[in-house]
Amino acid sequence: MSLIQRERTENSAYVQLLILGGYALAGVLIASILSFGVLAMMYGSQILIEPADLMSGDPKYMDGLKIVQILTSIGLFMAPAIALAWTEGKKIGEFYNFQKPTLLLLLAVFVLMAVSSPITELTGLWNQKMTLPGIFKPLENWMRDKENETMRMTIELLTVRKQWDFIVNMLMIAVLPAIAEELMFRGGIQRAITRMSGNPHVAIWVSAIIFSAIHVQFFGFLPRMLLGALFGYIYFWTKSLWYTMFAHFLNNGYAVCLALYLQKHNLPLDSADNTSNFSWIGYTISGLLTIFALYYLRQQTIQHGKQLDQGLL
Repeated sequence: MSLIQRERTENSAYVQLLILGGYALAGVLIASILSFGVLAMMYGSQILIEPADLMSGDPKYMDGLKIVQILTSIGLFMAPAIALAWTEGKKIGEFYNFQKPTLLLLLAVFVLMAVSSPITELTGLWNQKMTLPGIFKPLENWMRDKENETMRMTIELLTVRKQWDFIVNMLMIAVLPAIAEELMFRGGIQRAITRMSGNPHVAIWVSAIIFSAIHVQFFGFLPRMLLGALFGYIYFWTKSLWYTMFAHFLNNGYAVCLALYLQKHNLPLDSADNTSNFSWIGYTISGLLTIFALYYLRQQTIQHGKQLDQGLL
């Protein structure tokens, strides 16, 4: 009898996606139960009978809403992705590729996110101007109402009222989503679709579409999809989730810092989303710099890969 233990074979990509989906449903259910319990302790059982009060924008409910947001992010994204790795009998770092990041590649990702920000802004402005044909006007009106409601709640969540609000916002909006969503969408979904299709580009764009769609913000779909694709290519090239998490953190962290800046200068928090901050020359320069930054990052990842293969790192 052989005493050598063979490495366990992974489930098929289709099975992994089904498992991931099942874990996500279970995670949402558990997060909802925990959220109800926390809200009942904070505001009494009445909040469970009239949950609309929680979404009313009343500042007294913001702490509870933030806790719900954190629990949902963990239950829907982080926990299912971690559970999938454990189900496959793998360590998280091994399953999702957490190669040690290098300062040069982190700097390249930072520059890429900085120079591409105006282009992301421009696609967002285009998306906000989206209109549907006359027969679909009722649908468009419903979509805009949902978008306005989401924007209103986002502004309430970003508003700093107490000493620790900024730190909590960074954790809730920048740190936690960067970890949880990248584990789910790039680590879990993109990885599985790559195995399924054999085409990493298909996997990147399908994952980006799912990533954008699940946020249910119709007039922000395009920029979020492009960001998802950008994160996907960073993961594909660097072969490490550290870099995509860093890029995601930079994008969301910038929004949190911008909101604080606007608030301190008595400017409306939605002003950055409704107006153009650059001329066409600025957007053109941003586009060219983004292409160059993508090319540079790709070349650096190729060089980094060769050094790893040669045992120089």
